[in-house]
Amino acid sequence: MRVTSSIPLGDWRQVADVAKRAEATGSDVLMTSEIQHDPFVPLAFAALATERVELTTAIAVAFPRSPMVVANTSWDLQKNSGGRFVLGLGSQVRGHNVRRFSVPWSAPVPRLREYVQALRAIWRCWERKEPLAFEGDHYQFTLMTPEFAPEPTGLPPIPVAISAVGPAMLKMAGRICDGVRLHGFCTRRYVEEVALPRVFEGLEQAGRDRSTFDIWGGGFAATAPDEAGLAKMMDWIRYRIGFYGSTPAYADVLRLHGWDELHEELHTMSRTGKWNEMASRVSDDVVRTFAAVATYDGIGDAVNERFGGLVDGNGVMFPADAPDGVQREVNQAMRDLPTPFEGHPTDW
Repeated sequence: MRVTSSIPLGDWRQVADVAKRAEATGSDVLMTSEIQHDPFVPLAFAALATERVELTTAIAVAFPRSPMVVANTSWDLQKNSGGRFVLGLGSQVRGHNVRRFSVPWSAPVPRLREYVQALRAIWRCWERKEPLAFEGDHYQFTLMTPEFAPEPTGLPPIPVAISAVGPAMLKMAGRICDGVRLHGFCTRRYVEEVALPRVFEGLEQAGRDRSTFDIWGGGFAATAPDEAGLAKMMDWIRYRIGFYGSTPAYADVLRLHGWDELHEELHTMSRTGKWNEMASRVSDDVVRTFAAVATYDGIGDAVNERFGGLVDGNGVMFPADAPDGVQREVNQAMRDLPTPFEGHPTDW
């Protein structure tokens, strides 16, 4: 299993040191998320501070950005990292697109499918000097003069992964993308019974090889030196479960386990602004269903029980003062878990 670590987004001065430490302690992937800060810029600092690790957005919100803008940023990250960048995209929900980003809304699956296809058309234009002639229902790109085309990189194509929760998006990921970012708000049962069958259906329809398709995420993992520290980690996860569990788009995960009433209660609390009270409604049993949680000596087994045989990568949340040696041992235990993923396609 590939080990993922996050890097700071709000303070760029910290990125280089954190990225170097993550690489030295056995991380395979450095990840950024678009929550409060831009997800692309910190990866540029990480690219210059590291030599081996993959760099990825997980995820950047697609629709507020033109595919041309994302193509350009991704191109520069790929070139300056020596081919270590993977673009992770997500559609976000309607409310955030319309009310936070002021972007018109349309059905997300066909729109994101076309977004990925447009990116690849742009990149082929730049790398192979092909004419740019992409015309779809949502995006049209037909102008690229030599003045504005970056030079070819001589590197493999940039892999594109998407976040997916619903059946249609999961299937689309398998059909046309290089990987899928499963939401942290997942249980093992949901991944096994809902998510992966849809992904595999898409892969089969497209005649694609599972060994070149990266499946990441699908739940939380956290560790600490003792039970007191672990309780703090569980409270952080408890808060996230409460936050995500209030969202109707994610309600099916709770319903699968018969926790309909929990979703309804959390949703009502979100509508009345009781955000800080949601976590109190999430029991330890629910936390442990969503997450692999254990002290240092047991987290490897907990990750295997929760994620083994399902996904190709995930990351463990450590306390800020976790020794490097402990992180290295835990990360190595995760890396020893076998997965089908062997690497992204390298041919244009």
